[in-house]
Amino acid sequence: MHPERARANWVGFVTIVRKEMQRVLRIWVQTLVPPVIQMTLYFLIFGSVIGSRVGQMRGFDYMAYIAPGLIMMSVVTNSYSNVVSSFFGSKFARHIEELLVSPMPNVLILLGYMAGGMARGLTVAAAVTLIASLFTHLHFAHPWVIITGGIMASAVFALGGFLTALLPPSSTRSRSSRISSSRRSSTSAAFSIRSTCCRRSGATPRMRTRCCT
Repeated sequence: MHPERARANWVGFVTIVRKEMQRVLRIWVQTLVPPVIQMTLYFLIFGSVIGSRVGQMRGFDYMAYIAPGLIMMSVVTNSYSNVVSSFFGSKFARHIEELLVSPMPNVLILLGYMAGGMARGLTVAAAVTLIASLFTHLHFAHPWVIITGGIMASAVFALGGFLTALLPPSSTRSRSSRISSSRRSSTSAAFSIRSTCCRRSGATPRMRTRCCT
């Protein structure tokens, strides 16, 4: 590949990632705070209330037992939802067409959206890990395995979110078609009633004026 083309592709990739990160940070009240609060409620309800009655699980405190699952759930859900909402919003606003007509390879567009979803998922996971450490003691026996597994899970579900936004369910299309057909039917019925009213022989000029306007 020509060095100029490679540099242009790299600039395009970095631009997509930067745009996704700015989107997450700009509306951080909607993208970062709600999942952190949700995980905090999980720790409070299932950890403190239910965990005190369950006791230990295989020698571990119940809150420490459920903490890895809650951290991984935050990675999965946020990586998936970020790519779905961002790409589907680009399709709805129709500014995804600017990317498609550009000379930038499609694989870099995919990787850019995936990187944005992974960044959000891993950021929320880091915040949830800090919150979990306030409730219980977390022991990381194999930190590199944990980090690698989190990155791989984030990448897989970010790709799944991209495919979901790329190929929306058929129910969405059928529902929109039913809504549009019902609107056309109601409009046709209204015009039919008005024309029938206007053609009535017994209608006075004042009734025809009120009916046909």
